[in-house]
Amino acid sequence: MRELTTKNWRVTRLAVIWPGIIALLALVSLGLPGCTPAEPLQIGFLGGLSGRVADLGIGGRNGAILAVEMRNQRGGINGRQVELIVDDDQQDAEVARQAVARLLARKVELIIGPMTSAMALAVLPQVNAAGVPLISPTVTTNVLTGLDDQFFRVVSPTAAHAPKSAEYHFRQHGLRRVVLVYDLRNRAYSESWAGDFRSAFEARGGLIVAAIGFDSSTTFSTLASGVLTHRPDGVVVIANSMDTALLIQQLRMRDATVRIATSEWAATERLVELGGRAVEGVVVAQYVDRESSEPAYLQFHRAYRERFAQEPGFPGLTAFDATNVALDALASKSAGQTLKESILAHGKFAGAQTPIVFDANGDTQRDTYLWVIRNGEFKSLH
Repeated sequence: MRELTTKNWRVTRLAVIWPGIIALLALVSLGLPGCTPAEPLQIGFLGGLSGRVADLGIGGRNGAILAVEMRNQRGGINGRQVELIVDDDQQDAEVARQAVARLLARKVELIIGPMTSAMALAVLPQVNAAGVPLISPTVTTNVLTGLDDQFFRVVSPTAAHAPKSAEYHFRQHGLRRVVLVYDLRNRAYSESWAGDFRSAFEARGGLIVAAIGFDSSTTFSTLASGVLTHRPDGVVVIANSMDTALLIQQLRMRDATVRIATSEWAATERLVELGGRAVEGVVVAQYVDRESSEPAYLQFHRAYRERFAQEPGFPGLTAFDATNVALDALASKSAGQTLKESILAHGKFAGAQTPIVFDANGDTQRDTYLWVIRNGEFKSLH
């Protein structure tokens, strides 16, 4: 009888304790307040990660990754980690629109990119409709200047920097008769740059003897022959690094003395890798001062090389800056404020080389630098 009583007592005690254990486990599985990490903030990246503009897109993606990783190492944004969602626009307007639709479906706070003007024009209506900022590292078309929309950029439009190239090539390079060669697949940029260069060059007394557009159906041997029939003393190529390198090789096979220059778009390490000896002496415009001694830039440059084992070039630098603008704006955003309002209210943002200050329409000013390729390296002309 004593044994039965003891057994019943144990059963009774378990009957009382077990529901409490179950309840405790349920609370743990659901997460007690303050015990589960907050959901990450999601931001998007859009760029051409494949095809002929991949160097631009990959450099931009890497710069964005580095900015996010460095911010997360410091605790993220107000205690929340940041997640970067990357998509490839393939330098195709319809693919870009589909990529933006996927990013918007993921409820990203904003999108870093795209890296070319043509893609920016393709996707801007979507982000405007969604009220999601688009912060581009490299888009410079004048078409997007002065608009009250969701578009921001951390580089100047072509009207602010193409004339600097024209000034140099007329006064220091001694060019008088120039052929402009430009990529029709990114004509929002290339025609904008070409138009600003032409205006400044001809205002100084130079002559644009021809402006020749090309696309994927053009062979570079035919294009080079056509360029040289105009007997220019200089050729300025406005295209991506791969096409620029291939065209310059064909030009050099036909004329070893004509002076050659590029716009900023071509000025990545890939130009030197693909162009080889043919690009020796080519003058290149860039958004990055490769000789900068700014501590923030030196820290960025070291971290980028350690993380990706390559030079950041201008795509890595400007994407790093664009992403930090986004992260700073998210961190300072107040209740009831849109992210666009936060960016404009923030004032001055710290760039790796120079401060970034947006006007009321999301435009900013950034210096360009001229370099020449010598012995396979970029050498300063400033």
